[in-house]
Amino acid sequence: MSEDKLAIHGGKPYRTRPFPSVGNASGRMLGDEEIALLSEVIRSGSLNRVGGSKVPQLETEFAQLYGRKHAIAVTSGTAALHVAVGALNLEPSDEVITTTVTDMGTVIAILMCNLVPTFADVDARTGNTTAETIAAQISPKTRAIIVVHLFGQMADMDAILALARERGLIVIEDCAQAHLSEYKGHLAGTMGTLGCFSFQQSKQMTTGDGGMVLTDDDHLAYRCRLFADKGWPRGTGERGHLFLGPNYRLTELQGAVGIAQVRKVKEIVARRRRTAELLAEMMDDIPGINPPYLVPGSNPSWWIYAFTIDEKKLGVAPAEFAKALQAEGIPFHVGYIPNPIFEYPVIRDRKTFGTSGIPWTLPQARKGITYDRKDYAGTIQFLEKTFVTSWNEGMTEEDVRDITAGMAKVASYYLRRTQID
Repeated sequence: MSEDKLAIHGGKPYRTRPFPSVGNASGRMLGDEEIALLSEVIRSGSLNRVGGSKVPQLETEFAQLYGRKHAIAVTSGTAALHVAVGALNLEPSDEVITTTVTDMGTVIAILMCNLVPTFADVDARTGNTTAETIAAQISPKTRAIIVVHLFGQMADMDAILALARERGLIVIEDCAQAHLSEYKGHLAGTMGTLGCFSFQQSKQMTTGDGGMVLTDDDHLAYRCRLFADKGWPRGTGERGHLFLGPNYRLTELQGAVGIAQVRKVKEIVARRRRTAELLAEMMDDIPGINPPYLVPGSNPSWWIYAFTIDEKKLGVAPAEFAKALQAEGIPFHVGYIPNPIFEYPVIRDRKTFGTSGIPWTLPQARKGITYDRKDYAGTIQFLEKTFVTSWNEGMTEEDVRDITAGMAKVASYYLRRTQID
């Protein structure tokens, strides 16, 4: 933004103090509980999951929180997805449908199993896939769907699950951003066959890095545990490895932190909801600002806060409005990822296994699979027009009031300019 426009906005930022951040203690509920449990692990001298007690305890408490039979702890959200997909034991070149707007970890899980990703467009209001956009990508080789609950809001699961049942497809929920998110009374991770979570630094509960797989399916739970531990059937007295699998064992140190966090996550999400809902209420009074769109029946857990503007009313493009917000110290920018995920070099240029182009080049693979942004209007609109900022449990009512005051200041300037023009 030019200096003259900064002067119009008042010459100095509305807010100069930093907002609470998930990157440090200002935005995280970490403290004495985690320290006490970590001390127990250090004093025990047993830091490995094998023979330890903390990781199994975390698995038990996480499964109980979600009302699922099985929880399998792993090293990251990406690992959780890889374990879930790997446990299905699909054939190379089979296809898995997922979203155009997600972290690369979602697609890594598909590619590492030599499966071909196909991408469903998103609802431009939420960034989530829908039954309609998924249905458009189903082919005779489709075997599963990974539904990403973006920004902490669940997708419209009733319609997606009905489609999956009709077409005989397995549904994996990517809940990396959606701890304790709800849809019509159901928790994220409890509606599909498998649910996958991340404990990365910014997530609603964290162990720095880590993840979890949830399922009620006994056979898949068994395969998940094997897949995450090199296919090693521990407890049988055998060292024989039953099938190919990586080592994704969580450490006792992470398990200790996870236990403390899983006991706090309800309060963490409650705090995020209180401030996020207050922000939506206050934003509703600012002309030209559209508060987040919520899927009917959903109750988000707010990993990222997102909104849009009425470009016609304000007479400004999102990119310029975002620069004005940032000049006021309000930490929103436009776009979650720079491009649809299929435009990343790893997918666009097939940079997977050497120069082979696998899985797309496998003899059994369906021919002619391409990914072109012109086929993804919802995705492009979402990425080019949605304002986003990280949300956290450290946000206060004062922070919310500063955000809305900064927004109102910027919006009023553009409204006045439009009226003058």
